[in-house]
Amino acid sequence: MLVCRSYPPVLGGSEIEAQRVSDELQKRGYRPRIVCAGGDPMPAVSEWVDPCGLRVRIYGQKGSQRRIDLVYALGVAWTLFKERRDYDVVYFLMQGLHLATGLPVARLLGKPIVMKFSCSSLVLEMRKSWAGRLELCFLRWWANRILVLNPGMIEEALEVGIDKERLGWMPNPVDTDYFKPCSAQERGQRRQELGIEPEAPLVVFVGRLDHQKKLPWMLGAFARVARQRPTAKLALIGDGPLRAEIEALVAKLHCEQNVILTGRLDTNGVLRWLQAADVFTMVSEIEGLPCALIEAMAAGVTPVLSDIPAHTQLVEHEVHGLITALGDEESIAAGLLRALDDSALRQRLGAAARSRMVQEFSTARVIDCYESLFAECQEGASP
Repeated sequence: MLVCRSYPPVLGGSEIEAQRVSDELQKRGYRPRIVCAGGDPMPAVSEWVDPCGLRVRIYGQKGSQRRIDLVYALGVAWTLFKERRDYDVVYFLMQGLHLATGLPVARLLGKPIVMKFSCSSLVLEMRKSWAGRLELCFLRWWANRILVLNPGMIEEALEVGIDKERLGWMPNPVDTDYFKPCSAQERGQRRQELGIEPEAPLVVFVGRLDHQKKLPWMLGAFARVARQRPTAKLALIGDGPLRAEIEALVAKLHCEQNVILTGRLDTNGVLRWLQAADVFTMVSEIEGLPCALIEAMAAGVTPVLSDIPAHTQLVEHEVHGLITALGDEESIAAGLLRALDDSALRQRLGAAARSRMVQEFSTARVIDCYESLFAECQEGASP
């Protein structure tokens, strides 16, 4: 039973992971059951079979966000109880009020409990509300495993009193058969289709246009790049609450001819941009294990990243990509220019990034880890 507050067609790293992991488990003979909340853009039904053939129960179709959260939390508790004979393990993928209602029910029924935190600082944020503190208590008492995505999150979990023995690292998977480099001929075709000149330096970002991504830092750095490389392009792939603010900043920086806002694209659209790109960049202050980054690395695109644990666990500086100082626009610009100007460096770093994804983060490898985890939980292994 996978309990996740949001689920595709909502697009985000955790949502994509939820569907990807469930789909692969189903292919191996498991019967995943997903419980999520409704509201736009979710289908206005209570029972749904998604495009992967996964069974999804949706609670909270209408009303305010607060009302949907409450209906969802009660629905999680009811589903865990009602369908208690139909599942073996409860997997909470996201924090929220549903933890306060779902954890006691799962404990009462004697079900193994797994929780995964999807982003840095979430554990610390939970301490700021009475509901979050209650949920942390329940997790400390009852969770068989609490999963995190990077070393910094381990330190945060220890800070709030979670036993180290309960903690585990579980990466997000990437389909390395789908996200892969293309030939030089195909790359030229991608650029032609996207309206990018064959020799134009192309930097790509994929993600939500929100505060977490620190896009003003990225744009400030890219403006410096564009002044030195006037034909350079930056494609921002995604949408979000800051779109109007980003458009205004692009105009203020006089980069209208250099910055492309594509809006939200499907997986195929994202792959086309990655295969056309020279560099992928992400300069966030907080991340868990970014799906967009591992997809770019799987596609063999050289990453230029901010210096945070979520990035440095994936990319060793000058081995798989380039790490720049957090929030330092000059450092980011220097990293972008270095990568854009040195094709041999890009080829070496991109190949190493791709190799690491295949060896450690491929879907098959990560699903093997999930199978071992769930088997251990069912065998009653102590946390």
